Amino acid sequence: MAIAATLALTLLELLWEIVLAPLTPHGAWLALKALPLALLLPGLLRGARKSRQWLALLLPFYAAEGLVRASGEPGRHGVVAATACLLAVVAFVALLRWFGLERKQRPGASGA
Repeated sequence: MAIAATLALTLLELLWEIVLAPLTPHGAWLALKALPLALLLPGLLRGARKSRQWLALLLPFYAAEGLVRASGEPGRHGVVAATACLLAVVAFVALLRWFGLERKQRPGASGA
């Protein structure tokens, strides 16, 4: 779930500023905000712990941006922003669950 949500968020962030609801008519440099997510995807697909840790640090910023823009922009812009916020939250929760399951599977792992 974390991988699927992150992949969807990466694509949405890219398309958001280029096609779906750009702030300027001909696309924007804001499309580069998808780059950190794209750089983390190969490590995430391998299940690399460092990539998941970095992603856990970045996702709240994507959720916050989506929330702010969803509440402040009308129409299609707000819908795209709300979708990005939802995807970021889903990816974050799934990522935390992944860490929790990993901790439980380690021998000698305590519940605290």
